[in-house]
Amino acid sequence: MFKVTPNPPQTDDVSPYDPLDPKKLNEAAERALDHYLKPSDPDGAKQPPRKPSTIYTVAPNIDIEELLANACESFASAKVIASDCAGFLEGPQRNTILGVAQLIMFGELAVNRALDSLELKADPAL
Repeated sequence: MFKVTPNPPQTDDVSPYDPLDPKKLNEAAERALDHYLKPSDPDGAKQPPRKPSTIYTVAPNIDIEELLANACESFASAKVIASDCAGFLEGPQRNTILGVAQLIMFGELAVNRALDSLELKADPAL
C-alpha cells in the first residue's frame, strides 16, 4: 500500500525568517559573541579583573634614558647571540636566525634613535 503524497511536496513560499528584524539579529549576534568571547564562571559570577604578575617589573622611578640605554644593550646582546647561533646552522634555519638578528638590529636602531632624540632635547647647545 502506498501513501499518497504530492510529488514534490508542496511548501509555503514564506520563510519562517521573514521579515528579518535587524534589532533581533543584532541582539542574537551579541549574545553569541558574548557566549564565546566573554565566558563567565560556572556560577554565573563575573571574574575579577586580571592582575598581571609583578615578578618582572621595572621600577616606575627609573629614568627613560636609562631604560632606553638598557634596552639598547639588551638588543645588542640578543643580536650577537642570534648571529652566533646562525653560524652553527645551514640552509633555511640559518636564514631564519639571520632574519631574527636583523629584526633585533631594527629594534636596536629604533632605541638608539630614541636615545639620540632625548640627548638632543636635553642639550640646548646642540
